[in-house]
Amino acid sequence: MGRGKIEIKKIENPTNRQVTYSKRRNGIFKKAQELTVLCDAKVSLIMFSNTNKFHEYISPSTTTKKIYDQYQKALGIDLWSAQYEKMQEQLRKLTDINHKLKKEIRQRIGEDLNELSIDHLRVLEQNMTEALNGVRGRKYHVIKTQTDTYKKKVRSLEERHGNLWMEYEAKMEDPRYGFVESEGDYESAAALVNGASNLYAFRLHQGHHHHHPNLHLAGGFGPHDLRLP
Repeated sequence: MGRGKIEIKKIENPTNRQVTYSKRRNGIFKKAQELTVLCDAKVSLIMFSNTNKFHEYISPSTTTKKIYDQYQKALGIDLWSAQYEKMQEQLRKLTDINHKLKKEIRQRIGEDLNELSIDHLRVLEQNMTEALNGVRGRKYHVIKTQTDTYKKKVRSLEERHGNLWMEYEAKMEDPRYGFVESEGDYESAAALVNGASNLYAFRLHQGHHHHHPNLHLAGGFGPHDLRLP
């Protein structure tokens, strides 16, 4: 039995459409390859699926550019001239813009002013004044921001210093940590450690004067003569 005729119309099911495209694309590429081998033909095929996937076949004996050149020569047309002219026109516009910008930059630094009329000079002066005001405003904004930041840091350091000083005074008033006045049979000394955060009182007992060689009558205390209360 022969194969039935297939109605040629768009396949609505996306999956079936993609499967059919892949099968028929491979079939066409196979035919193009057979033409290349059997007939020594130069074949070029370019295909885009409905999802914009690009597929191409080109005979090994040629390139896509050679095929296009041969096509233009056979028909006597130039596929690139219109696009080339558009590119040249765009290049001319960009060159003019670049030249004007360079000239404007030179005028803003005081060069190439001889050709300017009084009206152009006034406009240039106004533009430079506005630009200067913008730069000056930005400078003052940066200075203010930095000043505010430094003020916050200073206030933070002052607050920290005040807290440390209050802690220091509180411990000075506490006999367990502060200086102990000379009373009865001992004298006191204070040692400040860990960045003024801890205070300790040391007491020297006079009963040990004759047992410790580190004690000097001149009023100095040796390291063995100090005790924590």
